[in-house]
Amino acid sequence: MNKYTPVIGLEIHVELKTQSKMFCQCKADYFGKKPNTNTCPVCLGLPGALPVPNMKAVEWTIKIAQALNCTINKQSKFDRKHYFYPDLPKGYQISQYDEPLAVRGYLEIFNPKSQDPEKFQILNPKSKIHITRVHLEEDTGKLIHSGNDTLVDFNRSGVPLVEIVTEPDFDNADDVKIFLEELHTIIRYLEVSDANMEEGSMRLEPNISLARITQNVKRVTLPNYKVEVKNINSFNFVKKAIEYELKRQEELLNSGETPKQETRGYDDKRGITYSQRSKEEAHDYRYFPEPDIPPMSFTVHELETIKQTLPELPHEKVERYTKNFDLKYDDAFILTRKVSDSQYFESVNSKFKDQISKMSFVIQNPGQKISNIIVNKRISPNLSADEFVEKFIQMHKPVEVDTDKLEQVIADVIKINPKQVEQYKNGKTGLLGFFVGQVMKEMHGKADPQNVKELLRKKIEEK
Repeated sequence: MNKYTPVIGLEIHVELKTQSKMFCQCKADYFGKKPNTNTCPVCLGLPGALPVPNMKAVEWTIKIAQALNCTINKQSKFDRKHYFYPDLPKGYQISQYDEPLAVRGYLEIFNPKSQDPEKFQILNPKSKIHITRVHLEEDTGKLIHSGNDTLVDFNRSGVPLVEIVTEPDFDNADDVKIFLEELHTIIRYLEVSDANMEEGSMRLEPNISLARITQNVKRVTLPNYKVEVKNINSFNFVKKAIEYELKRQEELLNSGETPKQETRGYDDKRGITYSQRSKEEAHDYRYFPEPDIPPMSFTVHELETIKQTLPELPHEKVERYTKNFDLKYDDAFILTRKVSDSQYFESVNSKFKDQISKMSFVIQNPGQKISNIIVNKRISPNLSADEFVEKFIQMHKPVEVDTDKLEQVIADVIKINPKQVEQYKNGKTGLLGFFVGQVMKEMHGKADPQNVKELLRKKIEEK
């Protein structure tokens, strides 16, 4: 059977949450508004209306690009991208072509499940996904299908829209999902978009094909086609759409047929993709520079000023938490998915440090214990930092222990479990947890599990 490797790239569209639209003064917050009430001559493309760029949108696009390690072009311009579709009132879209705001970036992702199933070999779980370009454009209107009619709502027309294009660096759907989730988190950290996919402010479009692997030669023959799946609004749907497409394309290739170069949609109810329109030939958008908007120039100082506004990004927080607070990667990762969660953790940890000198007991790795409690919601996250610390201290106060009773219980547990004792001595050290459980049960929880563990280890090894 023929062998193939997936070749997957992404186009991601992100609406910016500026107060006004990209080239006019209409409000950019259009969601839920009555159709065609949030428009003006500029975003409707009426004759004589002139666009004026929203510089806040330009700065925020640069900010996204800097967070993605891109090179910012000191010279950039807007272009007219011509195509005719009902949701495009001017017959062209103001976008960027050969001089985008940013190029050549990357984002590292971490996939702990990454492995080669054929060789049963763990691969490098870190992958560097290259960003081709980040550019700024205006969004289109929205088509609404009602019975046999198709209506157009232009409220969205002209909203600032950032397009992020990756290289075809992905070879599996899991990495795509991880990348998109990380990108989504970064954008929310930057506070430039709510990235709400249900409302369409972040839209995902994978480009998918299968490359043939030449037999007995470690060489990939690149495919001569590409399938784009448009406007997906869920990370899980992207993953499912890619997996469906890879299977569909493999079946076609195995039957001697080359998949059509086309645009497809994803039906989440049936879990399939479906053909929308053919792209057998490259579309001629007849780009040319937007004559009504002068080119943009940026100084090193201006770009550095924008860069100074970048917050600590989620992957940087993960690295700091695992290093400074001795957290497990999984806990650090969960705590950094929302800015509010990480702020709460740090606030609680800071309050704890303020009070620890007043305590008559010592807690090992307090940061890790706090993170575990927050992640597993063992204390309500609705408590203030001070209330959390008070509850935390109560949970970790030393238990008053009847020492004589504890020693007798440990001796009895060891005595009635000779088989497990022998297995532990022969290297099955995980059984220590079994012994601790038996002792804690007999003590009705009135003992410190860590102290019990040490006493058990000592007593068993003395036998």
